Amino acid sequence: MTAQTLPLTEHERLHTHDADEASAEVGKALAPHRLRLAKGARLDARLNGMMFEQTGLFSLGYGAEVSISLDAMESAFFVEIPLTGVAEVSHGQEQIVSTTGLASVLSPTERMTMHWAAENSQLIARFDRPALETRLSQMLGRRLRRPLVFSLGMDFTQPACRSWLSLIELLKVEAENPGGMLSQPLAVKQMEGLLMTQLLLAQPNTYTPALLGEQPRVAPPVVKRAMELIEAHAPEPLTVEDIAEAVGVGTRALQDGFRRHLDTTPMAYLRDVRLDRVHAELTVGAPGTTTVTDIAFRWGFVHLGRFSTAYRQRFGQTPSDTLRH
Repeated sequence: MTAQTLPLTEHERLHTHDADEASAEVGKALAPHRLRLAKGARLDARLNGMMFEQTGLFSLGYGAEVSISLDAMESAFFVEIPLTGVAEVSHGQEQIVSTTGLASVLSPTERMTMHWAAENSQLIARFDRPALETRLSQMLGRRLRRPLVFSLGMDFTQPACRSWLSLIELLKVEAENPGGMLSQPLAVKQMEGLLMTQLLLAQPNTYTPALLGEQPRVAPPVVKRAMELIEAHAPEPLTVEDIAEAVGVGTRALQDGFRRHLDTTPMAYLRDVRLDRVHAELTVGAPGTTTVTDIAFRWGFVHLGRFSTAYRQRFGQTPSDTLRH
């Protein structure tokens, strides 16, 4: 695909023959990575694209045979759709040869390596991790208990995947139409929501059985009372023994109830409630008037290292990033 036919030319971000510059600029727009040029190849990298509120759409071509690797994307999910050529993709435990009929869906918790043929160019949809995980949580009606991980290959012969691709095509057309639908914030929000919902339903992932099958049973009265107690007293020092005594059952019975009905433990549920409360305060807090440490301590986190790790795993960013933005 030539520079003239690479989509989104009105939103050019990069055109370079320098591999270091290409790696840096593509890393800023998408995700930091390592780029290696094939021996004797001459790079002609082009990146077009734009970010919306919670998603982005980009087109990328290197004009040369390249290898790309990274440990994890951390903050975003990507769907990479070849426009021309092929790419060999290894992601977690899966490997595919991605073509115009088989996109690759990259999850932020998995390691990835890719080998792009010289003629390969791609249309890339980016989804902010917190936004997609929040959408999934809303669809399930409960908090997520394990990472969201998609199957690698998206097969466009499947009707649901074709429907999702048609939404991407509409987004691309509108992105090339100044003053059109994407100039209206409400339309952008609705389009992003539809893209995320359809992606979660169309592409197999760790939550597909829950999304397409029966919804989890409502927790029985004892577990529900324990949940309400935890949420009402989240800042206070609580042990599983305290909670079990307050609702009138033994600790083993309480733990078994949480596992069967919520797929978690009482203390993990308490930690998640506290993390949510910290996140809410950081979201509205102002740097200079409050600190991450003060808020974390107020919600019962005394080991800041473990707190930061748990926060990043849950929200896809550091506590200080939330406070700044």
